[in-house]
Amino acid sequence: MRIVGLMSGTSLDGIDAALVEISGETTDDVAVRMEGFVTLAFSEARRTAIHDAILAGTAEALCDLHADLGEWLAESALAVCEETGMSIERVDAIGSHGQTVWHRPPGNGRRGATLQLGDPATIAERTGRPVVADFRPRDVAAGGQGAPLVPWVDQLLYALPDQARALQNLGGIGNVTRVPPKGSSEQVFAFDTGPANSLIDAAVEIATGGRHRYDKDGRLAARGTVDQALLQDLLRHPYFAAEPPKSTGREEFGRPFVERLVEAIKPEGDQDWMDLIATLTELTARTVADAYHRWVIPMGIAEVMLTGGGARNPTLAGRIRELLAPLPVTDGGGLGVDPDAKEAVAFALLAWAHLKGIPANVPSATGAAGPRVLGSLTPGALTR
Repeated sequence: MRIVGLMSGTSLDGIDAALVEISGETTDDVAVRMEGFVTLAFSEARRTAIHDAILAGTAEALCDLHADLGEWLAESALAVCEETGMSIERVDAIGSHGQTVWHRPPGNGRRGATLQLGDPATIAERTGRPVVADFRPRDVAAGGQGAPLVPWVDQLLYALPDQARALQNLGGIGNVTRVPPKGSSEQVFAFDTGPANSLIDAAVEIATGGRHRYDKDGRLAARGTVDQALLQDLLRHPYFAAEPPKSTGREEFGRPFVERLVEAIKPEGDQDWMDLIATLTELTARTVADAYHRWVIPMGIAEVMLTGGGARNPTLAGRIRELLAPLPVTDGGGLGVDPDAKEAVAFALLAWAHLKGIPANVPSATGAAGPRVLGSLTPGALTR
């Protein structure tokens, strides 16, 4: 099967599209080869539309965004086919994560709720291909967190023959998967560690009046000084001490969080802003490392592989390496797939699992009542 995987993450920087060839009928004989990958960056107008719709929360704004995201996701699917010279008619299906606009984990006696927009009917109409989307809600309906979703793929593709490893994604939100050795009876263990780039990006955008959207190469953080008192205050957020399974998102650690922080500390001048960015970078590094020392390292791991945009931030990645030493922490390129494409590839595989009727959630990671087939299918064109 040839499947396009689409991913628009919490960083709101664009849509990743991977064209993936998947052979095999079961998880025992599956083989994966990525044939192409593109990222369609969001224009400022599109990023603003997403931000504004999420903040406004009106039925009209969310309705319009749902349709618009469907068009943009379809554009991305067509773009990766064009990039690789592959006719869209030769694609068997599209797996679309969509854009998370709100995610509330279960707690306080309430079940969880999650909402991803990006109309799959529009994707199917524009491409003519069947679309598998809405992967999270089934796990949530079964009592789970609905996140993280990639641990099933991590175990399938990246397990080592004789030792466990940890895969740390540093997108807008950070998440870790402890992948047991291949063939092991151990369960996959995964959870969201907390903010990765979301707070840093928001601070950079506010500090520069929107001229920059992220801390390129960690340069601003490297020129700042960590405010230890502020850092200790931020580390008291209850999410960091909560036991897994757990998940979070921009609802908790997004731009409003930083806006409240800026209002409280009132940074003045470039140095104050660089100190704040340094402090938020240290917060990400510390919360990742603390999560490992509390819950991951005691289970035993041989190495940590970093993926996502934060892996390209030397200041952030360097601090994680220092805090986890002597544990080896390396770039996710060693996984054999472009680290930037990893999650788009994952949603192609999750779509494949849906089409094969294979459960692809990991109850040990999400807390769901049991294995579930994820996603909903929207048919493509009637003829090929």
